[in-house]
Amino acid sequence: MAVEGLGPGQSKGVAFLVSAGVVYEVIAAACSSPQTTELNAPARAPTLMKWVYIGVAQGVLFIALAAMYDRDHAAPILAGGGLATLLLFAQYSHAKQAGLASALPPTEHF
Repeated sequence: MAVEGLGPGQSKGVAFLVSAGVVYEVIAAACSSPQTTELNAPARAPTLMKWVYIGVAQGVLFIALAAMYDRDHAAPILAGGGLATLLLFAQYSHAKQAGLASALPPTEHF
């Protein structure tokens, strides 16, 4: 699939950067906040989950707009965005529940 304005074979660098960027984003999203949520759930879970809901709403808006603007690729845009939304929401929800159920001391003290 060529990137608009680029000929066949000229979009390989863009595809390379996009795939690398996705890996960095997924690792950052999976490691930082869910881990902090689990470690400090009693103090942070309600506020953090509020922002997870806001992030999900923003993500859905961007996914819907991307699918609307690029109707030829709407199915993979919706599939990828939907899967990412479900997976990250599940991670945060699990982190909250595991943290609230844990007897381990938090890393933050108020």
